[in-house]
Amino acid sequence: MAVPASEARRRTLAIALAAALVVLAIALVLLLPAPTAGPPSGAPPPAPPSPQPAQTSSAAAGLPPSGQGPQETETPEAGQNPVEPPVTIPPMTTPPVPEPQPNEPQPPEPATPPAQPEEPGTPPQPAPFPAALRGQDLTVVPGAGRVVALTFDAGANAAGLPKILSTLSAKGVAGTFFLTGNWAANNPGAVAQIAAAGHRVANHSMTHPGFTGLDNGLIAQQVRGAEQTILAAGADPRPLFRFPYGERDARTIAAVNSLGYVAVRWTVDTLGWKGTSGGSSVQAVADRVQAVLQPGEIVLMHLGSNPDDGTTLDADALPQVIDRISAAGYGFTTLDALLGQ
Repeated sequence: MAVPASEARRRTLAIALAAALVVLAIALVLLLPAPTAGPPSGAPPPAPPSPQPAQTSSAAAGLPPSGQGPQETETPEAGQNPVEPPVTIPPMTTPPVPEPQPNEPQPPEPATPPAQPEEPGTPPQPAPFPAALRGQDLTVVPGAGRVVALTFDAGANAAGLPKILSTLSAKGVAGTFFLTGNWAANNPGAVAQIAAAGHRVANHSMTHPGFTGLDNGLIAQQVRGAEQTILAAGADPRPLFRFPYGERDARTIAAVNSLGYVAVRWTVDTLGWKGTSGGSSVQAVADRVQAVLQPGEIVLMHLGSNPDDGTTLDADALPQVIDRISAAGYGFTTLDALLGQ
């Protein structure tokens, strides 16, 4: 049966339209790129996050630990800018000796050199300090009798030093000077002057931080740093040490002892460092010393001036302090008396 011409045309158009749609679909598949999860090829990778700056602990900078308020014995030098403590040099270690291998010939034992005889008259080296003083922060000179030890802390400036040295010389009295490493580095001539005048020099740390906030490694840096700086200036502070702020505990005392130092506190703080602006006076300084006068008394005074009013009350009161102690029948000693010297 013949297909009408109109029906044949419709079939031809439908087939052509279907073919066109198939061709269009194939073209779209070929032309459009497949979707990807990552960035397009050749795009730069995302930048890594910026690193955060490392936090520096207050102990490592030699600063007092946060949250600790000043004690009554806080000194003006506490406000000075600290310096980085010296780098601790690790102790030298002996390299391990290799184990001998079986059947390997062994080198001969080195000959032991004969012992050298001691030079006649050479005394044996004494221990740094008596063992009975370990574990203590001494507040008096034990067994010293009717004598007083005048001690002077130095950390801020040297404003009162000329008058103090002049008074001690005129009265024939020797004192003990606790110096920070910073002060010694800034006043090397004054260190040599103190030692040349016959006074005892001692260690007061490098930068005057609170010690209970430091680990033992930082304590060693503070003590050894001050020691090296004072030695370089011409004096030897060993083996006497005073804690900054008087801040200590059993651990820090043991750490200082292990470095060869005995800890020395005080019987009385004159509070002359407070200055007139803090309510002190020359008379108040002398009265405080007299009020607790006792055998072996250790008096704490300061070299520097008050940062607010510039006064040097300890230096100004020193002549009266010495005269009143002498009038009570007492003499004077340095802290070498602790060492049996």
